[in-house]
Amino acid sequence: TLRLITSIVESDWATYTELCADDLTAFEPEAEGYLIQGMPFHKHYFDMKDRSPYAGVTTTLSSPHVRIMGDVAIIAYIRLTQRAESGGGSHTTAFRETRVWQKRDGTWKHVHFHRS
Repeated sequence: TLRLITSIVESDWATYTELCADDLTAFEPEAEGYLIQGMPFHKHYFDMKDRSPYAGVTTTLSSPHVRIMGDVAIIAYIRLTQRAESGGGSHTTAFRETRVWQKRDGTWKHVHFHRS
């Protein structure tokens, strides 16, 4: 999961697609309550590069809880994102995230997440 988050922060589409299933599903604030299916919605943010909402941030995964059930793993945590402000200060936001991983052909793939 940390490798996945790092790929998001660094706009590393190659690593993100290596870790994610093609049929990835998600509920996230940017989708305004709709279930997102597949990768094109997410690619939009990677294509933004330096204008990405995650450019220049520090991310911390806090209070992780992992549950493994056979070929499925679920990790729930608080994602803290710190941004430097132009006036010299800093601003921190927190999201609650749950990520679901599934072992497919011997490899763990990210298959679903929910962020609020």
